Amino acid sequence: MKILIVEDNTELLQNMVTYLEREGYRCERAASYDEGFDKVMSYTYDAVLIDIMLPGGNGLQLLRELKSVRPETGTIIISAKNSLDDKVEGLDLGADDYLTKPFQLPELQARIKAVNRRNNLGGKEIIRINEISLNTQTREVFVNDTLVDLTPKEYDLMLYFVSNKNRVLSKQNIAEHLWGDYVDQLDNLDFVYQHIKNLRKKLVKNGAEDYIESIYSIGYKLNDRLSRA
Repeated sequence: MKILIVEDNTELLQNMVTYLEREGYRCERAASYDEGFDKVMSYTYDAVLIDIMLPGGNGLQLLRELKSVRPETGTIIISAKNSLDDKVEGLDLGADDYLTKPFQLPELQARIKAVNRRNNLGGKEIIRINEISLNTQTREVFVNDTLVDLTPKEYDLMLYFVSNKNRVLSKQNIAEHLWGDYVDQLDNLDFVYQHIKNLRKKLVKNGAEDYIESIYSIGYKLNDRLSRA
């Protein structure tokens, strides 16, 4: 995944690049409005992280310019300013997320992953897997026309499966997705099995096929070709 970071704080910029590259991202950097403008106009990125206060210009204007030529690019506004007006304006201009300094680097990575997942789903509000549909705007899951009563974690788990359908997800992957850094404080990953068990039970009870396949000693995957028949 190729990322551009537009940030004039040298230490923060280096910390972000070092952390994200260690996690497998390809990072490019820009330390001013003009540098950032040249890069977003010349190259394509999976995600662009933009500070609002930049030498030579405003990050919101850079976001406006980026969205005018590459509206599909995932964008996260990063700023020390916790102004509601800036946040609203950034989101209205098409930013996918807004992160206020100071922040933890694992949180930044989680935000990038979330933006990438949404982009991989094509920005669709309704996602369908045969008789199952997810409304990403209202965070609701339906089997045909029946609303499935899911907890917030069960919804997040279902969206994670759908975003990675037919791919094997380890218990560790699932745990980190649902709980982030807090997973390190847990004694074991038994809760992953319990959440999956509850999700499967609710979907099947409402008339869905059991698409969640257990992969012995590895994890799980949502196999949209499975059938109980």
